[in-house]
Amino acid sequence: MNIGDDGSAHGIMVRGPAAARYPRPGELRAAAECYNFGSMARPETTLTGLSTEILARYEPVIGIETHVQLKTASKIFCACSAQFGDAPNHNTCPVCLGLPGALPTLNQRALELAVKAALALNCTVHEFARFARKNYFYPDLPKGYQISMFELPLATGGWLEIEPAAAAGNVKRVGITRLHMEDDAAKNMHEGFADSTRSSYIDFNRGGVPLIEIVSEPDMRTPEEAHAYLDALKQVLLYTEVSDCNMEEGSLRCDANVSVRPRGQEKFGTKAEVKNLNSFRYLEHALEYEIERQIQLIESGGRVAQETRLWNVAAGRTEPMRSKEMAHDYRYFPEPDLLPVRVTGSLIAAVRREMPELPSARRARFASEYGVTPYDASVLTATRGLADYFETTVRAGAPGKSAANWIQTELLRRLNAAGLEIDKSPIAPAALAEVIALVEKGDVTATSGKAIFAKVFETGRSAAEIAAADGHRQIQDTGEIERACRDVIEKNPEQAAKFRAGNEGVFKFLVGQVMRATKGQANPQAVNDTLRRLLAAS
Repeated sequence: MNIGDDGSAHGIMVRGPAAARYPRPGELRAAAECYNFGSMARPETTLTGLSTEILARYEPVIGIETHVQLKTASKIFCACSAQFGDAPNHNTCPVCLGLPGALPTLNQRALELAVKAALALNCTVHEFARFARKNYFYPDLPKGYQISMFELPLATGGWLEIEPAAAAGNVKRVGITRLHMEDDAAKNMHEGFADSTRSSYIDFNRGGVPLIEIVSEPDMRTPEEAHAYLDALKQVLLYTEVSDCNMEEGSLRCDANVSVRPRGQEKFGTKAEVKNLNSFRYLEHALEYEIERQIQLIESGGRVAQETRLWNVAAGRTEPMRSKEMAHDYRYFPEPDLLPVRVTGSLIAAVRREMPELPSARRARFASEYGVTPYDASVLTATRGLADYFETTVRAGAPGKSAANWIQTELLRRLNAAGLEIDKSPIAPAALAEVIALVEKGDVTATSGKAIFAKVFETGRSAAEIAAADGHRQIQDTGEIERACRDVIEKNPEQAAKFRAGNEGVFKFLVGQVMRATKGQANPQAVNDTLRRLLAAS
């Protein structure tokens, strides 16, 4: 769709490049009042900062709204592909373009994934839900309304446990108010074209892609808690394969509602909604700024306006976008072209059958079943793929603690250096278990084991083959070890004398010399025992 400089529409392209420009805020000022945009103040200058004493008198209250693209092949109400990255305006049809007479049909797989997300977040899934029209004007919304849910959402009353980094070991439960389904808007493109200073373009491929909106309770009190909530939410969604959660592609988008109140006060303050949060780090920075802005405003005698604000990444501040809409501004009414959604018991049972073990349960099991620390369990369950890799390694014969150590120190370090994910690891779980077995049985030293691991990672050869070919087998022959120890003592008489005089510190030096002489292949315990015996006898 292309909107001319005079504000008039000049037509719509169903396929092919769609040139579009929508009126700038100044051009819409007169009409904005009709849509409750209100007048906008000039962006504030950067805050100079408040004293910690003033900040401590206030308590932030934070809630998060998250839009998640469901991992379906087609859109929510039509058969068009939901594939990201296709040619602009290629995946469109009369339904997702909102053409007259086109009727929507609900995507069954989208419903199943939405139910799965609701169950994973401990929500109550309702037997009946109903789509509603959410009416508002924007150029990327060809129907003039969004198909969402209002008074009868799919699920309500859930919760998610978080553990902020600053409060390690302290678990907090954040409530989930509701989870509902809706279709996505198209994508406005304001940059990257020769005439971007005059026009904006619209790609309608995204229009109609299935979304769920997850609304939290205002239970978070710090930006760190909000970050931890999103980390935990993303982990659950990835484990359940509800979404790929790719923020760069827009599969996971979040807005924050934040207010402040004097500590001890029960009544909430006036909230502002912060948008344009393209990463969890930006969200944390935006909340830090917005909390301080609101406190400074109240301290100076002003009042916080209920409005929507944008996070300006370059300037490092939030800026006013429009006054905050209320539910009545959207003029919700039941969607007349869709039947109410009925979620049967058989559907819920089918979804539960394909539900994986969730991260929190897996962390607890890893700690109890394999004896790893809570920290190690948290690292190993960071992704479903990594947790599967660990368990497969253990099933191949590696002890749980040893497998955890090798994965965290050697495997993850090399994968990170190579820019690889766990599913692309050059070393299979069984191959890692073979390396660990060589070290555990004493066939090779820990140092040699690391060298063998590196070659398995690089070449794909077996650990046994590398150990034999490169001479990594550990020396167990006591006679050979004793000859090496006697040689080191003879060549280092001063250090030997210091040890006999009570200087225990030089013993490590002597052990190191023996290991160097044997190229790291001597059994370390045998070296320790033999050296002490020879030094005591001399």
